[in-house]
Amino acid sequence: MGRAPAEGASDDFVAASGVHLQCAESRVQQVGGQHAALKRGRALHGRYIVPTCQLIKLLLPEKLNPNSSFVAKPTIVRNLTDLPAAFVERLRQILPAEAFAQAMASFAEPRVCAFRVNTLLADPVAVRAELTAAGLTLTPVDWMPIAFTVPAEQRAALLAMPAFAEQRIYVQNLSSMVPPVVLAPEAGERVLDLAAAPGSKTLQLAADLAAQADPSASTLAAVEVVRGRFFKLRANLKAQGAEWVETYHTNGENVWRHRPNHFDRVLLDAPCSSEGRFHRSDPESWAYWSPRKVKEMARKQQRLLYSAGHAARPGGYIVYATCSFAPEENERILAKALKTFGDGLTLEPLGLDLPCMTPPLAAWRGKVFPEAIQHARRILPDARHQGFFVARLRKV
Repeated sequence: MGRAPAEGASDDFVAASGVHLQCAESRVQQVGGQHAALKRGRALHGRYIVPTCQLIKLLLPEKLNPNSSFVAKPTIVRNLTDLPAAFVERLRQILPAEAFAQAMASFAEPRVCAFRVNTLLADPVAVRAELTAAGLTLTPVDWMPIAFTVPAEQRAALLAMPAFAEQRIYVQNLSSMVPPVVLAPEAGERVLDLAAAPGSKTLQLAADLAAQADPSASTLAAVEVVRGRFFKLRANLKAQGAEWVETYHTNGENVWRHRPNHFDRVLLDAPCSSEGRFHRSDPESWAYWSPRKVKEMARKQQRLLYSAGHAARPGGYIVYATCSFAPEENERILAKALKTFGDGLTLEPLGLDLPCMTPPLAAWRGKVFPEAIQHARRILPDARHQGFFVARLRKV
């Protein structure tokens, strides 16, 4: 899951990675009778990062009537930095030629802005009507009834809406919404999010469980090992109306020792090298990437999936996901788990088939993977999706 913090509605800062602010650093722009100074932001690789409220002031029309139609039109970034050569060469080996070309194009083009309605606090029909009346162009997501997209140039306008400030919508890439959908928790079940921060998928699971006939019969536990991220998780849950979620500041690798054979459903959106989140307008997105980092993440993922396998009850389900292209973090992790658990784990079809999905690798650098792994899916990056990998396992 790459641990980039720019996904949730509670983020303190929004990076203007999809726009180029056509002002000098010292220029002050008059907006609606107030001044927004660019110099309050900090320069980062040719972009500006400014507090959300200031970014909104800079990008919106001077006189914004919430009841009128408008379209914010920032200029697309022209300063694009080359991706690491070692990553590009690896990706060329991982993906077929056509998919490689599509992925490389996606690293340079602006992505649509996706969000889902927070049904813990709001009604999807009312929110859709509110945003449409404000002039936003909403496109429904057919496989996720409470999710929508707006064009990339309307992202700043979306973030200016009361629905965003009031936590009634949650900005989240479509690929990130897939794992909870695949996990498909049911009423009365015990559900575990094993690597939960910053909480986007935990909140999605909470909304799913709260919509069940008897939500009090279900439990949802969220685990996070990093202290700062744990408190951000708790803050997000509180802001979004999910304080009832049980949170644990502990290492997910050890959860199985305390709750063996306990959970009906386990989500492991594993810490990863975050390759699927790379974008050429944002060199920070790959600042920590290296082949060594891939190997380091793979070791952690292997231990976490081992914990998930033991924490799930017999007959329970596990969804394993990353936002990485690396076979070492995806197919190889599944192969190791199948070898470790033997007949105790099986892979199943996701139950969700999207045009952006493609089968996993059958082999990588001389290692042939078990046939069962073909049930997993890669999500190829495009204008709507970040790169992702998702697998659904069942404990026998």
